[in-house]
Amino acid sequence: MKKEKIILGIDPGTTIMGFGLIKVIGKNMEFMQLNELLLKKYEDHYLKLKFIFERTVELIDTYHPDEIAIEAPFYGKNVQSMLKLGRAQGVAMAAGLSREVPITEYAPKKIKMAITGNGNASKEQVAKMLQSILGLKTIPKNLDSMDGLAAAVCHFYNEGRVEIGKSYSGWASFVKQNEGRVNKPLNPQRGK
Repeated sequence: MKKEKIILGIDPGTTIMGFGLIKVIGKNMEFMQLNELLLKKYEDHYLKLKFIFERTVELIDTYHPDEIAIEAPFYGKNVQSMLKLGRAQGVAMAAGLSREVPITEYAPKKIKMAITGNGNASKEQVAKMLQSILGLKTIPKNLDSMDGLAAAVCHFYNEGRVEIGKSYSGWASFVKQNEGRVNKPLNPQRGK
C-alpha cells in the first residue's frame, strides 16, 4: 500500500494570498487545487490578517493537509512592506499551528531553484515549469496561486533532506526555535 499525504503551499501576501494543494502518493505527486484570496478591496490591514487566518483554517479543515509549505518573505528595501508580509506569513503560520499541521518555510530562491533549477527564475518561468510538471491545462492570470503551488512542490522535492528550511510542528516547537529572536519588553517593570 502506498503512503498518501496532502501538502498545502502558501504564498502569503496582504494584497493576494496564493495557495496550492498537491497529493503525494508514494513518490508521485498529483495536482489538487490552486486559488487565491483577494484582499485588495479591504483597506484595513487587520481585517486582511483576519481573512488570511480564517481562509487558511478553512483550507486546513476542508483538505486536511498533512504538511504546510510557506514562502518566507524576501528581504526588500521597503520596511513597511516587509512588516506587512511578515504579519501575513505569521498569521498563516498561526492558523496551521492552531490545527497542529507541521510547517516548513522556504526562501523564494530555494523554491525557484527546486522548480526550475534557477534560483533567479521569473514567476512566469516557475509557472510554465509547474504547468509542465503537473500537466495543468492553463496558467492563471495572477501568478500568486502558482507561487503557493510552487511552495508545495518544492516541499515535495526537498522531502527527506537534512536541511530543508525551518520547520515547526506546533507552538512549542515554534517558540523553542525562535527563543533568541523574541524581543524583550520595552518596560521590564511592567510585567511585575
